[in-house]
Amino acid sequence: MAEMVFEDLSGASKSSFSNPYDPLIAVCNDQPHLIQTRYAKHRETRNQQHKQKFLSLGFTGASIDPVLQKLINPNRYPEFQDTRNCLVFWARPPRSLRDLVEVVQQQLVTIAPNLWLMPLDNLHMTALEITFSLTAHEIEDFVNKIRPKIPEITDYTSSHRTRLIKPMLSYDNAAIALSFEPAAGESMSGERALDADEYTYHHLRRDLYALSKSTGVEVVSRYVVPSAHLTVARFVTQRDLSNSPEGSPDTEKVQNFIRKIEQINSWLQQDYWPKDGQAIKAGGQWIVGQEKGLDCRKGILWYGGGETVRLGRGF
Repeated sequence: MAEMVFEDLSGASKSSFSNPYDPLIAVCNDQPHLIQTRYAKHRETRNQQHKQKFLSLGFTGASIDPVLQKLINPNRYPEFQDTRNCLVFWARPPRSLRDLVEVVQQQLVTIAPNLWLMPLDNLHMTALEITFSLTAHEIEDFVNKIRPKIPEITDYTSSHRTRLIKPMLSYDNAAIALSFEPAAGESMSGERALDADEYTYHHLRRDLYALSKSTGVEVVSRYVVPSAHLTVARFVTQRDLSNSPEGSPDTEKVQNFIRKIEQINSWLQQDYWPKDGQAIKAGGQWIVGQEKGLDCRKGILWYGGGETVRLGRGF
């Protein structure tokens, strides 16, 4: 399946840690501003790499997700079914962030009208992926093994509140995501303790991994790089970057697409990023667990579907 591939571009070295989230915390000396820097470096480096790829002479166009392409064309593929079952813990964005995503999606389709847009009610950030692409029976075995810890894990954000800020579009030739950085004391509100940002999103991911592993379950996660993102759109045709559904990329269309991404990111930075002495605009920050706790989700959920095993307590 075509998907956003998140190679670790933060510069953090790998070490002999049993928890894959510990190396970055260790190399950053447990300092929130350094952890934020690693997340920033990862997404900025990744965007720059993909911009170069899009604008290169060797660019071959969008990487189309064949499964999604069939699912959205049931008349052409009436018998097709997605059989990939997964087990995850998702963070669900609050209303203010869903509203921001809707505006961003509306801007994206002005330049790429054939994009598949993630339905707003399906938006999610994978806080921890337990396993993926198995049968329903195999997933049920995982659920039964981890079940004793599911209430604690899904409620965890009620007592361990971590803040994400600086929304920005990240992209490759398969999909577009709204990404974030862990907060490090910027524009703190009076409702939040001054040292609250010492517990970052990366710490949360570390703890969720440890809680899951404590059940004896094998965590086979693809998402251990320093990234916090919501997928908002996917390419399902070449038409937005070429002059035909399966044609070669059109240089002007590709350039216009990159220009639109950068325009949106400039707007996000100007309107939704922290500014000294000012509160962050609604939608510009996300305290994970706000409105809803973590969503333990199983089943066929690549595009926001699946079945909730348990939804945690929000605040």
